[in-house]
Amino acid sequence: MVHDQLLALSVLAGKVSTDLESHKLKLPKNTADDLKYLQTTLEQVSSKIEVFQREHSNMLALAEIGQVINSSLELDEVLRIVMDNIVRLTKAERGFLMLRDENGEMIARTARNWEMESINSSEKNVSRTVVQRVIDTGESIVTTNAQEDQRFVGQESIVAFNLRSILCVPLKVKNDLIGVIYADNRIRTGIFTDSEKDLLEAFANQAAVAIENARLFSSLKHTLEEVTALKNLMDNVFASIASGVITADVQDTITLANRAAENILGASQQDIIGHHLKEALASVSSELESHLTEIRKTDKPIVELELSHSVPSRGTVNWRFNLSPLKDASQKTQGVAIVLDDLTERKKLEAQRRLFERMVSPAVIEQLDPNSLQLGGKRTEITALFADIRGFTTYSESLPPEKLVSILNQYLAAMAEAVLAQEGTIDKFMGDAIMAWFNAPVPQPDHTLRAVKTALAIRESVEKLYQELPVDSHLAFGVGIHSGEAVLGLIGTEKRLEYTAISDSVNTAKRIQENSARNQILISRDAYEHVKDQVDAKPHADMSVKGKTQPIGVYEILGLK
Repeated sequence: MVHDQLLALSVLAGKVSTDLESHKLKLPKNTADDLKYLQTTLEQVSSKIEVFQREHSNMLALAEIGQVINSSLELDEVLRIVMDNIVRLTKAERGFLMLRDENGEMIARTARNWEMESINSSEKNVSRTVVQRVIDTGESIVTTNAQEDQRFVGQESIVAFNLRSILCVPLKVKNDLIGVIYADNRIRTGIFTDSEKDLLEAFANQAAVAIENARLFSSLKHTLEEVTALKNLMDNVFASIASGVITADVQDTITLANRAAENILGASQQDIIGHHLKEALASVSSELESHLTEIRKTDKPIVELELSHSVPSRGTVNWRFNLSPLKDASQKTQGVAIVLDDLTERKKLEAQRRLFERMVSPAVIEQLDPNSLQLGGKRTEITALFADIRGFTTYSESLPPEKLVSILNQYLAAMAEAVLAQEGTIDKFMGDAIMAWFNAPVPQPDHTLRAVKTALAIRESVEKLYQELPVDSHLAFGVGIHSGEAVLGLIGTEKRLEYTAISDSVNTAKRIQENSARNQILISRDAYEHVKDQVDAKPHADMSVKGKTQPIGVYEILGLK
């Protein structure tokens, strides 16, 4: 509206001036002088109106451009908008916007021409002298003809690039120079005046703020992307941790729980996060409360806390807790961090292993590799020992099963302890009998002597049992020992394996044991030859046993020398 009114007034002033000029010769002298004065005044008014009109147009353009450049926070887009408007406002042939890089060097970030197109690298030649002077002084430079400007006489870039009209202003943010705006025309002189300089300076103030905002936004966006990537990484790591992780604030309200915690607690995050620890850990809350109180009081962690409790869907479960004060960056306690492990399956496996160790010799267990079990065995020399309880069948007829098993276990335990004490291998329990061998899987040069010592230890253990048990539970024993080769290894199928010894030597030891008298220890002649200098023995009548065509030479062990 103001622009239109000024334009109309300027046109009117011009028309009046023209009319006066055409009629002044017809007027008296005094009147002509007055009209001349009026004409001059109107011309001055018209000129000032034109200047005001131009400045008003520039102000409108600045306001419009200010809105445009602040409409985006993308740095490259802001730079393009800034330069296109600079070229349009100043009527320059080319425009360049330079910013400091990470090393403090001033580099052209965008270059545009009067057709609002990007300038290729071959046309990006500017006067470094002018740019450097603006950088050094922080003051704008305008030259109507750089070829004749005494300030730049002899400058190679101006001469080589045939530069004429040049306008360069600083870009400042809070008095810090962040770059420069450079515009030129290589063909025409007098393109830029102080008016364009003032206009560009005013525009540069707006542009510098917009550019700095865009740069801050770009930096913030990059930082946010890094933080987001780091958060995603931490979330993935957090979710991948096998242990349950729970954090709670000072009011014991849960603020975080990972996937493992959901699985252990059998609840979703919605049922955990935001709820009180007592609610989420209801099955152990009464036992856990005292430890949480201790952490709040001492500000020290509690580790390896194991709690056994019952869960309706699973029965008895075993959890291990590591409790720590939750601290912020300033080391101020903001709550508690809980690392939770479900040990139920591990405890079950440990119990199964302990049971397995009671059923199988530890030496055998150490020799077995679960990842490379193969059926078959290898031949080696062993000393086999069989021992049984005599009269057990008749004894069992008069006792209830529970008491019978209790008595049987005491006798078998005495025999087993004797074997293990000499590092022998228990193959199996066969009702009221035990089978064992020596020299495998761990080699034992004195394996036969170890078997004899085992038999004597069985005798001593049985005698001790006589002191503990009622007379009607005093049962006898019999032992048979023989040395020879046997094949030791895994026998059976992949679903059901047994580590055992198979050979005629094993059968011979069993036959000798079956023919021993009450509380008698018998050893074959072959085995006796290995220990004759170390044991006290007496000859026994040769035995004719099932499966043997020739009688077996046998000795009775009385003790050690």
